[in-house]
Amino acid sequence: MALSPQWLDELRMRTTLSAVISRSVRLTKAGREFKACCPFHNEKTPSFYVNDEKGFYHCFGCEAHGDAIRWLTDQRGMPFMDAVKELASEAGMEVPAADPQAAKRAEKRASLHDVTAAAQKWLQRNLDGPQGNQARSYLAKRGFSDDAIREFGFGYAPQDRQAMSSALATFDDAMLIEAGLRIVVEGKEPYDRFRSRLMLPIHDTRGRVIAFGGRILDGDTNSNAPKYLNSPDTPLFDKGRTLYNLHRAAPAARQSGRMVVVEGYMDVIALAQAGIAEAVAPLGTALTEHQIELLWRQVERPILCFDGDSAGQRAAMRAIERALPLLRPSHSLSIVRLPAGMDPDDLIRERGTSAIEEILAKPDSLLDTLWQFEKTAVPLHSPEDKAGLKARLLHHMEAIQHQDIRALYKRELLERFSAFAFPPRPQREFKPRGKWSKTSFRAPPPTLSPEVREQLKKAMQGGARDVFTRAVLAGLVRFPDQIARHEQALIAFAQRDRNVGPAIDSLLEAAETLDLSGDSPISLTRGLPAPPENAFAFLDEGTDPGDAREDLAEAVSLLVERPALESALAAATARFARDPEGSIAEQARLRERLLALNERLKRFGRRKAAAAGETEH
Repeated sequence: MALSPQWLDELRMRTTLSAVISRSVRLTKAGREFKACCPFHNEKTPSFYVNDEKGFYHCFGCEAHGDAIRWLTDQRGMPFMDAVKELASEAGMEVPAADPQAAKRAEKRASLHDVTAAAQKWLQRNLDGPQGNQARSYLAKRGFSDDAIREFGFGYAPQDRQAMSSALATFDDAMLIEAGLRIVVEGKEPYDRFRSRLMLPIHDTRGRVIAFGGRILDGDTNSNAPKYLNSPDTPLFDKGRTLYNLHRAAPAARQSGRMVVVEGYMDVIALAQAGIAEAVAPLGTALTEHQIELLWRQVERPILCFDGDSAGQRAAMRAIERALPLLRPSHSLSIVRLPAGMDPDDLIRERGTSAIEEILAKPDSLLDTLWQFEKTAVPLHSPEDKAGLKARLLHHMEAIQHQDIRALYKRELLERFSAFAFPPRPQREFKPRGKWSKTSFRAPPPTLSPEVREQLKKAMQGGARDVFTRAVLAGLVRFPDQIARHEQALIAFAQRDRNVGPAIDSLLEAAETLDLSGDSPISLTRGLPAPPENAFAFLDEGTDPGDAREDLAEAVSLLVERPALESALAAATARFARDPEGSIAEQARLRERLLALNERLKRFGRRKAAAAGETEH
C-alpha cells in the first residue's frame, strides 16, 4: 500500500507526539518542549527532547530522531503500516485503500534511490582515482579538509559522455534518465548530464541522495558551460521544496537555536568547516515559499546571509517578497549582508571565523531591510520620488496576509516615511507671550493676522477644489504644530494648486510667529468657516490627539501625491509626439498609480464613516 506524503503529513499534524511518547516514557515540561532520559540509550541526565509544535523527538546523546510513526516502529518495534493504522485510528482518519498505481510509483521511487546511491559511490571513487587529480587540486586550493570532503561526499564526473552509463550498467538507460543523470535528445544517443565536473550529492531530510550538483573546474575549455549545474526536477527531487544540507543542519540548529541560509552549497561547506553546521542553501533558485516554511519548522527567525553586492541585495528582496504574505506571529526572517565582493568562504579565510560570527550576531530585521532597500533603491530628490517610495512601501504592506502584522508594519513604515519626508524644523527660541504669575503661566491660543485669516477664509469657502483639501486646511488650523512638520510637502502642493496656494503660503508664514508650545488650535473666533462636517477622523473632537495628528500626516501626504502624479501624467502625455511608445507606457503606469491613490483616498474617507457606525452600534 502506498500512502501519499500529503496524507502522512496530515496524520502527523493530527497526532500529539508527547501524548504518544508519554505512554511509555515519563516526560517533564521544559519550556515549549518536553524532556526525559533517552529510552534508546542509558543516561542519567536528560538529553531526549520532544517538540509537539515541530512534531519530532531528538536525543542529543545518541542522535535518535523521528516523528510519531518512527517512535512506534523504533521504540515499540511495530511494522510501519501497523504504526500508521494505530495513529490513524486515534486521529479519526481513514487509511486510504490500496492503490496499485500508487504502489508502482512508490516502487519506482525506491528503485530511483538505488540509482542515485550507486551513482554517488561511483562519483566518489572517481575523485579518489587518477582521473580526479584536477578536482582534488581544486578542493585543496579552496582549503577543504579531508574530513569535509568525506562528510559532504564530493565526487568527480569524467569527461566521457557515456561513462556513467557504462559504470551503472545494472540499471537501464530509462532509469538513469528518470533520475536526472542522463539526457535524451530525439534522434541522438543519450549522454551523461554531468561531465568534467566536481560533484556534490543533494540529500532529502532522511539523508538519502536524491540529486546532484556539479561545479565546472577552473581552466575547463568549455566556456559556454554553466559554472554550476544541478539535477533537473525528478520523481525524487523538487528544487523548490529542497534545501541543501537540511538533513545535517536541522539537528545542529536545534542545539544552536539558529539557521543560516547562504547562496550556494560551497558557502554551506565553508561555514561547516568553520564550525557553523546549521547552514543550508537553496538550489539555484530564489528562496521559495515552501523553503521558508521548511526553515520555520526548525527556527522561528532564520538568518539569510547574502553577498554585499547589488545581486545580494536583490536576492534578499526576492526572499522578503516571498515571505511577506506568509508572516505570522513570532515567525519572520533576519538578514545579514557580507562586505562587498566577499562570500562566506572569502570572509572566513581573510578575517577568520570570528568575523562571520560577529556579522551573524547582529542581523537586521525584515522590516529594517525592507525600509533600507526601498529608501536607497532610487534617488529621492523630488516630491514625486518620495511619493514613489511611499507607494512602494504600501504595496509591500498590502501583501501581508496577517491582519495584526500588516497593521504594525504599516504604522512603523509610515512613521519612518513621515520622519524622512517631513523632517522637523529647527526649534525656535521660545519667547512667552502670555501672562506670568508666581504660580503659573498661561499662553494664549495662537492667532492669525487678518491677511492670513482672509486667505484661509477664501480657500475654505470654495477656493480649494474639493472637500478633502478644505479638510486638510481645517486640520492644520486645528493642529498648528503640524504646519512646520509638513512644510516641504505643503510648499510643493502650493506650487501646483494656485487656488489654495496663497492660503498655504499664508499658513506657512504665520507658523513662523505662532506660539506652538501648547496643544491649542488656532483661534477661530473671528470668522473662519466651519470645517467640513464629520468628514475625517482628524477633525473629530473625539479622536485622540496623537491619532488625529497621524491621520493628518497621512492626509497631507495623499494631498501632495495626487497633483504630483497628475503633473507627471500631463508631462508624459505631452511627449507623445517625440516618444509614442514610451509615453503610452508611462501614461499607463501613472494612471494605475493614480487609480490606486484615489482608492486609498476613498478608504481614508470611509474610516470616519466606519468609526461612526461602530459608535452607533
